[in-house]
Amino acid sequence: METIFKGLFDTEMASMLSVQDFMICIFSSLIVGFIIAIMYMYKSTYSKSFIVTLATLPAVVSVVIIMVNGNVGAGVAVAGAFSLVRFRSVPGTAKEIGVLFLAMCAGIITGMGYIGYAFVFVIILGLANMFYAQINFGEKNVFELNKTMRVTIPENLDYSDIFDDIFERYTNKYQLVNVKTANMGSMFKLTYNITFKDCGDEKKFIDEIRCRNGNLEVSVSCQESSVSEVL
Repeated sequence: METIFKGLFDTEMASMLSVQDFMICIFSSLIVGFIIAIMYMYKSTYSKSFIVTLATLPAVVSVVIIMVNGNVGAGVAVAGAFSLVRFRSVPGTAKEIGVLFLAMCAGIITGMGYIGYAFVFVIILGLANMFYAQINFGEKNVFELNKTMRVTIPENLDYSDIFDDIFERYTNKYQLVNVKTANMGSMFKLTYNITFKDCGDEKKFIDEIRCRNGNLEVSVSCQESSVSEVL
C-alpha cells in the first residue's frame, strides 16, 4: 500500500507524504470550506454553484500547497497554470471576491499542515463578517436616495432645462444620461440619474414631473451601478 501512494520522483532526501496526513488535510479543508459557506450564507445573496465552489475551494488549494511544498519549480508552474484560468461569469462583488480569498487562505493554511490555525482563522474571520452583516456596517443611506428616472415628454418641449427647477427643489444632484426618440419622433424618452434630498419627497417629485410632461409615462427605479465598480 505504501508504494501506491509513493511519488514516482520521490528521493531519499525527500520524505514521503503519509496517506493519513493527506486525508487529514483534505477532510479538514472540506470542514473549513463548509464553515465558510455557512457563514457566507448569513444575510447574503448567493447561488448554489457559488456556495458549492466556496465549500470545496479550500480542499483544492490545500492539495496544491501539499504537492508543491518545498518545490520552487512546481510552485512557479502551478502559479502560471492558475494565471491562465478565466472565470466565465459575471463580475463578482467585493464580498464574493473577499470570501474567495478567505477560502484560498484557509486552504493554504491546511495545506501547510496548520489545521488548528486554519479553524481559528476561519472562525474569527467568519464571525467578524457575520457581525458586520448584523449591524449593517458600511451601509450608506445614500443608496436609497440614488435613483434612475425615466420620463417621456412631447417633442414640442425643450428637454435641456424643462425639469431643472423641480430638480433643484427635490434633488441634491441630477444628470441627464440618455435621450431617445419614440413614436416616430413625436416623443422623447429621457433618462436621469438623480439623488433625492429626502426619500419622502419622491411622490411629490413624480407628481410635479407629471404635471410638467402632460401626464405621460414617468418611472423611478434604483440607480444602476456601473459594471466596473467594485461593490
